[in-house]
Amino acid sequence: MHITLAPMEGVVDYLMRELLSEAGGLDLCVTEFVRITNTRLPSSTFYRLCPELRHGCTTRNQTPVHIQLLGNNPEMMALNAEKAAKMGALGVDLNFGCPARTVNKHKGGAVLLKEPELIHRIVKTIRQQVPESVPVTAKMRLGYDNTDLALENAHAIASAGASALAVHARTKVQAYRPPAHWQWLARIRESIGIPVIANGDIWTVEDARQIQKVSGCHRIMIGRGILRNPLLALQIKTDQAGLSQDHLWSQALPLLQGFVKKVMDFSHYPAQEHPYFITDTNRYITGRLKQWLGMMSKNSEQAMALFQQIKRLNCSQAISDRLFTS
Repeated sequence: MHITLAPMEGVVDYLMRELLSEAGGLDLCVTEFVRITNTRLPSSTFYRLCPELRHGCTTRNQTPVHIQLLGNNPEMMALNAEKAAKMGALGVDLNFGCPARTVNKHKGGAVLLKEPELIHRIVKTIRQQVPESVPVTAKMRLGYDNTDLALENAHAIASAGASALAVHARTKVQAYRPPAHWQWLARIRESIGIPVIANGDIWTVEDARQIQKVSGCHRIMIGRGILRNPLLALQIKTDQAGLSQDHLWSQALPLLQGFVKKVMDFSHYPAQEHPYFITDTNRYITGRLKQWLGMMSKNSEQAMALFQQIKRLNCSQAISDRLFTS
């Protein structure tokens, strides 16, 4: 099974991609989206959101990273996709699934699912502009407020030359409310001639088994599930179901400690990366660690206990002290 780390805006940044890929099981990571408007972006923007461009566009354990673009201007998106490819991007992914109100208000993400013709033009223009050796993929939802155009949108993407399509099995309006409609993944897979990547409500090893069984997809994309359990991709790959909570925590805790250590130890990173990596160490550590532990708390009593200890702390050193003595 091929496993991709979902591009979660405001969550899965450079360091999180590095740590989660180190945990094992991931075959591919996708960046948070690069927003494209009416300009050709400077190199600094791509380096800020994808510092992996500085070392082969892979994480430090050699997991490939693809750059995701979001926008509605086919020509400008194509110019920026071409630039990303020239900078070393190993793949370009297109966001037709973001449900955020602000993004949709500016005609980006899932709102484009109302316009299959525009989606087709965006994908085709980018595919023609980017070297054939660089895959162009896309991610979509089942629709905006209903599924009426699900198959039409999938066909628009496939016929425009995309090499693969990730599908979050909900509409924009359904957001993240359960259930994800996995049966739609099978319908889409059977109707287009490119690989479909199954996404939505993959929280456990059993979920991965079931989504593969229902959809017939051999590729999956995991998002919030890997935040609750950083070892999820590895467990899926090794099919390790039913591990004890204590065992999971004993493996997850070093990841959290490594996260804090790497942020606090700037010598870990080449000097030229500092401007693109982090500007406020204290704020970054406190925000990211609370966010991560909050998600992990849904699966782990130990994570919940630690989260309760740090959730009102605003000093990274105090949080670090709690983390390394837990």
